[in-house]
Amino acid sequence: MLEIRDLHVTVGEGDDTKEILRGVDLTVRGGETHAIMGPNGSGKSTLAYSIAGHPKYTITGGTVTLDGEDVLAMTVDERARAGLFLAMQYPVEVPGVSVSNFLRTAATAVSGEAPKLRTWVKDVRTEMTALEMDAAFAERNVNEGFSGGEKKRHEILQMRLLKPRIAILDETDSGLDVDALRVVSEGVNRAKADSPVGVLLITHYTRILRYIQPDFVHVFVAGRVVDEGGPELADKLEAEGYASYLKDATAGEATA
Repeated sequence: MLEIRDLHVTVGEGDDTKEILRGVDLTVRGGETHAIMGPNGSGKSTLAYSIAGHPKYTITGGTVTLDGEDVLAMTVDERARAGLFLAMQYPVEVPGVSVSNFLRTAATAVSGEAPKLRTWVKDVRTEMTALEMDAAFAERNVNEGFSGGEKKRHEILQMRLLKPRIAILDETDSGLDVDALRVVSEGVNRAKADSPVGVLLITHYTRILRYIQPDFVHVFVAGRVVDEGGPELADKLEAEGYASYLKDATAGEATA
């Protein structure tokens, strides 16, 4: 169980310091899918990267725990070994490192031992086929020359092979066409079917929620959760947008 309590996060230094997260409370249990929806600049990606341990962000208050263990006291690699996984909105290229080497090295680091080669090769091929990835991608450098859709498929390939306890998917649907969205969503759903992984799905739009059914939907505005409910809340956002929430947030800041 991932528990976030009164989380405050800033970015920048000195006079350029800006508070992005302003008291976030959220609980994600194993087997649950939580969708975080909100307009641009609301702090959704900041939440994802703060949980993962990105050094750009400074935690100024609050707690993040995974099954009672203090996540904020862990290094980035310790968080990964504890079972946290982040699929990035903008996956980076890693020249000189092949996908196959990257995946096996990551799996070894997370589990503490190298996977058996014969089983590992079979698992990689099976998952790549399911994600409609050409087998040749295994020998290409990580994300180098990949299209947006190929990069996102690679992120889900990592998720499938590393088998995290909590998976944070940061706008995995951005830049995907209809076919790629379906394939990526099916990969997430297979992970949910195979294990009690908790999923924190960050998105602007409801289209991915047609493929990945959320248990809970949270509206994120101005660095905090301002509304939450079931899947029906996503339908409301599709119909009405975020205007009323933005208006309330602006009014609240003016009052403060």
